[in-house]
Amino acid sequence: MIAASGFNPVRTGRNCRDSINMSKSTINDVARLAGVSIKTVSRVVNREAGVRDATREKVEKAIAELNYWPNQSARDLAASKAHLICLVYDDPSAYRLPSAGYIIRLQEGVLRVCRSHGYELLIHPCNYRDRQVGDELKVLIHRARPAGVVLAAPLSNFPKIVKAISATGTPFVRLSPGQKLTGERVVASNDRAFAAEMTCYLASLGHRRIAFITGHPKHKAVGHRFDGYRDGLKRSGLEFSERLVMAGDNSFGSGEAAAMTLLQRKQRPTAVFAANDDMAVGVLRVASRLGIPVPEQLSVAGCDDITLAEQVHPALTTIRQPFSTMAERASLMLVKGTEESEKPNGTVVVPGTLKIRESTGPAP
Repeated sequence: MIAASGFNPVRTGRNCRDSINMSKSTINDVARLAGVSIKTVSRVVNREAGVRDATREKVEKAIAELNYWPNQSARDLAASKAHLICLVYDDPSAYRLPSAGYIIRLQEGVLRVCRSHGYELLIHPCNYRDRQVGDELKVLIHRARPAGVVLAAPLSNFPKIVKAISATGTPFVRLSPGQKLTGERVVASNDRAFAAEMTCYLASLGHRRIAFITGHPKHKAVGHRFDGYRDGLKRSGLEFSERLVMAGDNSFGSGEAAAMTLLQRKQRPTAVFAANDDMAVGVLRVASRLGIPVPEQLSVAGCDDITLAEQVHPALTTIRQPFSTMAERASLMLVKGTEESEKPNGTVVVPGTLKIRESTGPAP
C-alpha cells in the first residue's frame, strides 16, 4: 500500500478540452505567469523554506490556473531515487491477536513528514523469521528506489536485516534497536527509565510483591524494561526475587499463562507489571476468571498504550510509547539529514510518559 502525499494543485472551472491542453503546461509556463524564476517555482513545488508568502501565493495561483502537475517521475530518475520513504515493520499477522495501534502510530508519524516535504510513504510488513527476508528487502529497495527506510523494532535489531538494507546504499534509520550504536541513525525511547518509574509508582502505592512478565527475548528494547523493573525495585528499597519474574513473549497468551501461575500461588503478588500491554490484558483476563478484583486486590500495569489499553475494563495503567513522534523524527533524519545536535552519537531519545488509569490502586 502506498499512502500518497505532496503538492496537489487545485483544478479550475474550465471545460474538458482546455483542461487537457493545460495539463501539458511546463514549469517554464508557471514561472512566466507568476513572474518568478524557474528555481522559485521548484522551491514552492518542493515546499522548501525561505520563500516569501506573497511569492508562494503567486506561484500556487499560477499552478492552479495552468493545472500544472510536476513531473515527479522525471525528477526521480534524474536523482536516481524516488521521493519515497519506506516503512519496514514486523508482520502483525504472525501474532495471535495482533495489535494494529503500533503500526498506525508509526504511519502517522512518517506521513506527517511526507506531507510537509512532498514525499510518499511505502509500507512493507515482513517476517523476520523468514530466511529470505534480507533478499526480500533488497528486491524491494531495488524496485522502489526509496530516498530512505525507517526500520521499526524488532527488525531494527536483527543484523541480517540491517546488513541487507545497508548493502543497497540506501539511507535508513533504526527505531529502538535496543543497543547503543555509534555513527548510525537511531531513534529510541527511554525504556529502562520509564520501566523504573512505573515500578516506583507501584511501590509508592504500598505494593511490596511486584511481579514482572518479561517480553520476547529477541526484542532487545523490551528487554531494557526488565532492567528498569530491577532499577525501580532497588530505588524503592525492595528486594528482587526470581519467583516474581515470569517469561513472556509479548503475546496475549503468554500474559495469560504467566498470570495463571502467579495468581494461583498461596502468596500471590499484589501487583503485576507486564513488559507490554498485550500481556497485561492477559493478566486482567485471568484475574477476572479467578475472581480477583482489580485494582482492589491486584494492580496491573503494562507498557506501550495500545488502543486496547483504554478499551478494557478496568482501563489499563501503562506507559505511552511515543511511536508517532519517533517515526516522525526518523523520517526527518532521512529527508533533511541529521541535525548538528544529533551528530555526537547519532541517537535521538524520545521519552515515554506514564498513563495512570483504573487498573492500579493502593496495595490491599
